[in-house]
Amino acid sequence: MLGAVALGTTRLSHLAPGADVASTAACLRSLGVRMETPAPQQLVVHGAGWNGLRAAGGPLDAGNSGTTLRLLAGLIASRPFRTVVAGDASLSRRPMRRVIDPLTAMGATIGSTDGRAPLVIDGGPLAAVHWTSPVASAQVKSAIMLAALTAAGTTSVTEPLATRDHTERAFPAFGLHAAAEGLTVRVPGGQQATAPAEALAVPGDPSSAAVWAAAAAAIPGSSVRIEGLCLNPRRLGFTRALARMGARVTLSVTGDVGGEPVGVLEVAHEGHVEGATIAPGEVPDLIDELPVLAARAALGGSLEVSGAGELRVKESDRISALVSGLVALGVRAEERPDGFFVEGSRQPAGGTVDAAGDHRLVMAFALVALGASGPTRITGAEAVAVSYPDFSRDLARLAE
Repeated sequence: MLGAVALGTTRLSHLAPGADVASTAACLRSLGVRMETPAPQQLVVHGAGWNGLRAAGGPLDAGNSGTTLRLLAGLIASRPFRTVVAGDASLSRRPMRRVIDPLTAMGATIGSTDGRAPLVIDGGPLAAVHWTSPVASAQVKSAIMLAALTAAGTTSVTEPLATRDHTERAFPAFGLHAAAEGLTVRVPGGQQATAPAEALAVPGDPSSAAVWAAAAAAIPGSSVRIEGLCLNPRRLGFTRALARMGARVTLSVTGDVGGEPVGVLEVAHEGHVEGATIAPGEVPDLIDELPVLAARAALGGSLEVSGAGELRVKESDRISALVSGLVALGVRAEERPDGFFVEGSRQPAGGTVDAAGDHRLVMAFALVALGASGPTRITGAEAVAVSYPDFSRDLARLAE
């Protein structure tokens, strides 16, 4: 998205092949951004600045990607044309008022279906706001930051808890400025992005890596080494949780790409298992990894999570669907209003489990299946293509 509104050519490599990335690229192409794919997992973005964006010929389809829809809303909020952004059935159930309200306060006009997609965005001149977000959400923060780049004045966003800071780290690579202090980020308006002189290699995704880390931690005699991984501290909450549950975890930073530390993660089963508790203040740093941490607990130890009500408005109600699925596989699990409890004192039996169309649950249930006494059938497993289309292949290779 930053490359799309930058002046110059941005060269990206090592893009994830998942549907979410494809949805983002397709939406930007519909807005007039010229892109080339010279090789698999490579993208060349020819940015023409803010005025290079054009009205799309029809609705944009964000697919299953909440990140695409919310950040795109911020990106185009100042553009002087109407844009309709829609998504699949799952995305159309997710709450969008959290980005509609701040963008409207800045001057955009946004229509919705009871606060949900599709969003009808009539962009125009924006003015800075000092926004206090009621939810801890990096997507909300990033949407406001993108809109702030063209607003008159300096915009600030204050969150109740610290969240992922990928946008703050990416800004300098494109010649943009933002200042973070505590839970507040300030972005001066009137900024024009410029394309980086060097190509950017996207670091490996911690949320995908978490599946293999949790599997190695859970299965006796197992270990895994993952190279080229994003080691942003705000994405490593799952490694700290695995260590508390008894795993041996080693992190080694080897470089930096676009402001993101990159390196190696090694995880091994240590032969002892402990219970763990995840408190509300930890949740933003491992929100997407909670399902695989629950799967890790299902294979030994225990895990109690609170303050994670945000899971109920993900691709599925992840609390309900996760607990129901674990119970179906013979795991002792209990649903809580804002979390769950999993107790792995007995071996899962296996069986048939519904992933509820949620890619994170497909991976979590597959991990439980590795330690089950019988076979497991996961319905709706095609949803894993949203973020990790090669998951089944990598699972078969690592489980040999």
